[in-house]
Amino acid sequence: MIVSKRIVLHFPKRLVERPIVYRLVKDYELEFNILKAQFTPEAEGLMVLEISGEQKDYDRGVKYLVESGLKIQSLSQDVTRNEERCTHCGACITICPTSAFELEPQTRRVNFNHEKCVACGQCINACPPRAIELHF
Repeated sequence: MIVSKRIVLHFPKRLVERPIVYRLVKDYELEFNILKAQFTPEAEGLMVLEISGEQKDYDRGVKYLVESGLKIQSLSQDVTRNEERCTHCGACITICPTSAFELEPQTRRVNFNHEKCVACGQCINACPPRAIELHF
């Protein structure tokens, strides 16, 4: 069975300059799309990936990443909207490049679709009440 999952990889300082993600293709026959990456030499790094492949290869690839020393999280764990703060103003709708925010016509409320989100962070600065948070 083919799976496709979005994950966040947290690279410790000692692994930032190693070709770890390359091994997913070469050794585990997985495809990946880099959605976001932030690396600084001599510092920690972060990468948001969409990984696709056979379930057994995905499981083996993730095991390799963990054994290499990376911390892995599901992307949906990192992007949240504080429902108490959200005023449903719609500012996030206009800025989101993947249309992860949608206006519900009947209620005029803004819905957030985690599956479309790539954690680009553009919505954070656009949100007047600061209801959107990234937890990397």
